[in-house]
Amino acid sequence: MLEKARRTAHFRVVILDGRVYVKKYRKSIQTRDVFTLWGIVQLLRWYPGRLPDLELMFDPDDRPTVRSKDFQGQQHPAPPPLFRYCSDDASLDIVFPDWSFWGWAEVNIKPWDKSLVAIEEGNKMTQWKDRVAYAYWRGNPNVAPTRRDLLRCNVSAQEDWNTRLYIQDWDRESREGFKNSNLENQCTHRYKIYIEGWAWSVSEKYIMACDSMTLYVRPMFYDFYVRGMMPLQHYWPIRDTSKCTSLKFAVHWGNTHLDQASKIGEEGSRFIREEVKMEYVYDYMFHLMNEYAKLLKFKPEIPWGATEITPDIMGCSATGRWRDFMEESMVMFPSEESPCEMPSPFNPHDLKEILERKTNLTRQVEWWEDQYFHDLANIKKP
Repeated sequence: MLEKARRTAHFRVVILDGRVYVKKYRKSIQTRDVFTLWGIVQLLRWYPGRLPDLELMFDPDDRPTVRSKDFQGQQHPAPPPLFRYCSDDASLDIVFPDWSFWGWAEVNIKPWDKSLVAIEEGNKMTQWKDRVAYAYWRGNPNVAPTRRDLLRCNVSAQEDWNTRLYIQDWDRESREGFKNSNLENQCTHRYKIYIEGWAWSVSEKYIMACDSMTLYVRPMFYDFYVRGMMPLQHYWPIRDTSKCTSLKFAVHWGNTHLDQASKIGEEGSRFIREEVKMEYVYDYMFHLMNEYAKLLKFKPEIPWGATEITPDIMGCSATGRWRDFMEESMVMFPSEESPCEMPSPFNPHDLKEILERKTNLTRQVEWWEDQYFHDLANIKKP
């Protein structure tokens, strides 16, 4: 079953007796594979001797590939276990923290610990009520049609949708030393827009850490933590089929409900700071890999062609920002505490209630929005 995951896997990871081995099958986008593997090595330094032997396949591309419909019914084989950074409701891919938690060197985004501290300092520069009273987004619109559609909502001579949208040219930023892309300098607006790219977007955690009310365009995909958030508590839901009107109303609502909007922004940022801190990222990885290892029905072995990876081996071959980010994200001492305890899984009834609550809160926002534009249209009638 594991070998079937090799169809799209970029590399295989084997952990034996606390040592990590990797066999690579194909080149990954940029250095996603390198920093993902670096993160696994750091996990073993954080919790030395605590991980069981295991063997897994990893696909660091964007979209999930293990479609649940292909494995329904007793006549079909079990789905191949494949790790990746996101999944969706129609897929069975196993969700793992993305590489940027240990740094995204190609675009000069520092490891998460460092980025989070810098963003917290940036938050202090402008109090929420003193920030620009529009919705802000900066990113690459060329990665997905939904982002190109978002650009229709930018301010123009004909219409102001209460947004201020900017195209991020990463090639130009790289040539100019990334002087205009510091994340801590982008917490200047009351509202920030999160929208997916080709799949989920790494930008999610940085946007939500800004204390701004996150305007969360309805997603197709989920990462390992987003399902723990709730509409109107941690973010404001935005329709994906009518982004412009939905964004216009969200900003109007926020500017006429300042305390409530500010609180949503604060709660979203608190969730990111407290629930997605690196200690809990490592705890998630620890529990995920332990539970996964319990399901293996074979003894992991080092495959032919695999090589051992250690901090020294990986660090010595790295240069520039890649080496700097490895040094900054290296675990220097084992954790003094045991991993957090895993809560019991939701029973079907409780899970149904949570999903229904999310749906109902989103519908509530959509009803407010519809009512607002209905009333506006009546006012404009002669």
